Amino acid sequence: MRAPVVSAPRLYPPRAASNGRIGPVSEGAGEGGLRRLGLFGGSFDPVHVGHLHAARAARDAFGLQRVLFVPAARPPHKPGRTLAAAHHRRAMLELALAEEPAFVVDPLELSRAGPSYSIDTVAEIEAREGGPEAVELFWVLGSDNLAGLESWRSVEELLQRVRPVVVGRGSDLRSRFDRLRAKLGSRLVSRLEDGLLDLPPVDAAATDLRERLACGDASGGLLDPRVLEYARAHDLYAEAP
Repeated sequence: MRAPVVSAPRLYPPRAASNGRIGPVSEGAGEGGLRRLGLFGGSFDPVHVGHLHAARAARDAFGLQRVLFVPAARPPHKPGRTLAAAHHRRAMLELALAEEPAFVVDPLELSRAGPSYSIDTVAEIEAREGGPEAVELFWVLGSDNLAGLESWRSVEELLQRVRPVVVGRGSDLRSRFDRLRAKLGSRLVSRLEDGLLDLPPVDAAATDLRERLACGDASGGLLDPRVLEYARAHDLYAEAP
């Protein structure tokens, strides 16, 4: 089931706290209603147009006042791959989001020791934003993340604390939901299905982009020019992953 489209509220620029971390999202709250905040996690190695396409769609469909891009320090489900340094991935995100006033980089996972578990991030952001009585969290994830989702830490609690927004399109989505239903139960999988955004695909994958950059190829317009320039200037993907 596709979620109903709601009217987007006025968008406000991100506001940093005095300590350099992201401050509470207090601007733009609807009268008498919860503030709506999107969380978009990932390695962003590198950030590409597909990421922004998904974030814009979630923002528009669910009336999100802000979308936080949360780069992972150590993704627990990618233990075998070395990522570009955290400060480089953060810098590329800031370049890509520079002209998107509703999007902001939140570095909380980069400053937290250990693997980057989504449930820990949700709990920290929820507390920072005033709790569930003040903010409604929308968790944006690509449909490829459905594979193995049942193994994520405290995934049942995670799906209860957020409204998941599943971005994707494909004939195998139904089978993915069915497999999850057998493991997580109908109630939790219904939350995932209710947040499905069936979008035209953007042919962008970070793995392919890293391979192309390692071979000296251009990104084919899949990277913001400033991100491409930064990656080349710092020789980030000189070797194929």
